[in-house]
Amino acid sequence: MSPTKSPLDSIVALWKRAPKGPALVGATPHTVVWTENKWKLMRFAPAVPKFKTPILMVPSLINRWYVLDLGPTRSLIEWLVAQGHEVFCIDWGTPGAEDRYLTWDDIAGRYIGRATRVAARYSASGKVHMLGYCLGGTLATTYIAAFPEHVASYLALAAPLDFDKAGIMTTWTRVPTFDIGAMIAAFGNVPWPLMQATFKMLKPAGDMVKTVALLDRAWDDEFLEGMLATERWGSDNVSFPGACYAQYIQELYRENRLITGGFSLAGRPVNLSAITCPILAIAFTDDHIVPVDSAAPIVERTSSIDKQLVVQGGGHVGAVVSRKAADRLWPIMSKFWATRAA
Repeated sequence: MSPTKSPLDSIVALWKRAPKGPALVGATPHTVVWTENKWKLMRFAPAVPKFKTPILMVPSLINRWYVLDLGPTRSLIEWLVAQGHEVFCIDWGTPGAEDRYLTWDDIAGRYIGRATRVAARYSASGKVHMLGYCLGGTLATTYIAAFPEHVASYLALAAPLDFDKAGIMTTWTRVPTFDIGAMIAAFGNVPWPLMQATFKMLKPAGDMVKTVALLDRAWDDEFLEGMLATERWGSDNVSFPGACYAQYIQELYRENRLITGGFSLAGRPVNLSAITCPILAIAFTDDHIVPVDSAAPIVERTSSIDKQLVVQGGGHVGAVVSRKAADRLWPIMSKFWATRAA
């Protein structure tokens, strides 16, 4: 299965084969402190630590982790380490056919739970600041609601929670002809080309617009480096474990259980009102994947006293990895963690 190729896809493919291309992403020095099944936990240690509580990043399950380490001037991880933060990040790896049976309990309960406890060993307080990005934020939210013991604070970055307000994808997933069971039976894991094609359908002219911008600014090496790194990440997707996907669509997109109630994790109820740690939620006005109204309930429905919603301009990915993020977004995140050490 392969979606239709665009001129931009061809340009990115050529760049990926260039000798220097692959080294530009995921290049911040790190050590691997835990591995299990396909996933691993990476530790990024600052030369001069300034903060006692480390940060644990939970990226989306269907995208590569290195969107958070996208190269010089665009790496959130590199920037945070330079400020003196110790950072841990999950690399979900690539699921195999045998992973079709992984459930939400396995991924949000066992895997995130393990990563949290391992990272907490490096903390003076035995706690971590947790960041959940996109679907990683949905996973992290369910974990914190059920297992809050090792979490000092939570930063929800463009994390969908109210699936009644998740835009056109809510409409697509709720049509009777979207037969999850048949798809899982046919494929096991949901193929990444199918999901990638779906995301492109959200903005059908997106590739054309980016190709025109690429041609208009072909003289700008810095722009090219950033755009092509982002496009490389955008085309480097992984398939979604089947059982987890079925639960994701049925219980969240269709039944909206994080809002209406009834969701559970590893036998524990998941209630947003059970979350009491400090919270910073960040959403973006032009995010066509996670609208602001879908991300806002982490502030509206939790019991935390210390909580805030920050809305900035920009899109789902661009606002996080653009050159402007180092001035507009990242300092807000760093200050939140620096002033809320466990």
